[in-house]
Amino acid sequence: MQKHEETRKAARGSIDGQQKIQEEFARLQKEKADKSDKPEEGTIDWDFWGAVISDYQGFASQRPKELAQAIARGIPGTLRGMMWQHMAASKDLELESTYLKLLKDSSTHEKAITRDLGRTFPHHDFFTDGQGIGQENLFNVLKAYSLYDHQVGYCQGLPFIVAILLLNMPDEEAFSLLVRLMHVYDLRGHFLPEMPKLQMRLFDRLIEELLPVLHVHFLRQGIKSSMFCSQWFLTMFSYRFPLEIVFRIYDNCLANGIEAIFGFSITLLKKNEEILLSLKFDEILNFLNTRLLDRYKGIPSISFQFLSLTLPQVEHLDSADPDDGGGKYNVDEFVNDAVSLRITPFMLDCYRHEYEDLVRETNKHALEIDELRRSNRSLSIQVKKLEASLAQLNIEHVDLLNDLVKQRLHNEEMEEELVRYKLLYAEVMHENEDAQSSHRISLAQMFSLKKGSS
Repeated sequence: MQKHEETRKAARGSIDGQQKIQEEFARLQKEKADKSDKPEEGTIDWDFWGAVISDYQGFASQRPKELAQAIARGIPGTLRGMMWQHMAASKDLELESTYLKLLKDSSTHEKAITRDLGRTFPHHDFFTDGQGIGQENLFNVLKAYSLYDHQVGYCQGLPFIVAILLLNMPDEEAFSLLVRLMHVYDLRGHFLPEMPKLQMRLFDRLIEELLPVLHVHFLRQGIKSSMFCSQWFLTMFSYRFPLEIVFRIYDNCLANGIEAIFGFSITLLKKNEEILLSLKFDEILNFLNTRLLDRYKGIPSISFQFLSLTLPQVEHLDSADPDDGGGKYNVDEFVNDAVSLRITPFMLDCYRHEYEDLVRETNKHALEIDELRRSNRSLSIQVKKLEASLAQLNIEHVDLLNDLVKQRLHNEEMEEELVRYKLLYAEVMHENEDAQSSHRISLAQMFSLKKGSS
């Protein structure tokens, strides 16, 4: 299995891969020439896009502004898959070979992946149970990536991103582009434990900076960004949004970076700011989940006047709103509003540094608390040891006191015995003295008698 270092090296477009793309483009161009009566197909400038496809890097370096404006107008659907791979430089035959090898292995996430397959675009023909090929490819790409990136594994939200890729390219190319999105475009950060907090922090700061009144209203109503926009970031708007809008969002994200998601997110809030300011907590959440795109229905009020090119104008892509029973979305207007919104890398970097400083300060405080807790645990252990030592000393002290009391009692008994013996001794001595005195008297009497008789 190839290591994650593969993802950070420049994507290699081999000669065979380049020829394959050119042959595919030639085939599509021939088909469009035969079927030019269809509206969208008739508006494609095949000369322009043919030049882009045949030498993307050269065209991008020589005519960057024109290419950027063309991408903002919308990449033709028949060319979108090839263009995405060119824009992301994701064509990598070695990585595609790795994908085929990974399919032979089993993943611990297969059960979770299978459970979520039926929830991913269940009404789309490509992913219905009847056809099967779409769900099979979706399962394969998700399983392969869960084996390729063990740290992320499988997360809810990934099926919608992979499904969008599969609608525009084969599964092995979708896998390569997914790896590129995750590791080079840093979409991977949306699925790691700490990074979503950073994304929400950046989004909150953008609302505070660009929509200050709405920011205060959200604070007063208790609305947090995580309540409504988490799925925007985790699925790149693939969840609940019409596909034609999602495709255009992907066009811009691949051209300008994943940070373009912030522009589309803020644009949706800005377009509906007046309505949101009049709603309360429950009404706000319901509106954000169901009616957010209503303002982009009808005849476009804003055109791509700033895109004054010689390219033909790409017609609007329409979609039925499931919540409204039908209607057309002004996709060009929505994209134009998002592109026109000035969210600079400098702003995001400043907010990111603010968040990192906050996290660092929080972690510092947390480390201090942990250190105090460790010190407290150490002191508690010492106190317990001292208490145990004190208890042992108390026991020994009690034993000594008992021994001392016993010794004193024994001493008192000895003293009483000694006094008794002294009394007996004095009595004996007294008796001896009396006896001796009597004996002397008797002797004196005997002498006296002897003298008298003589």
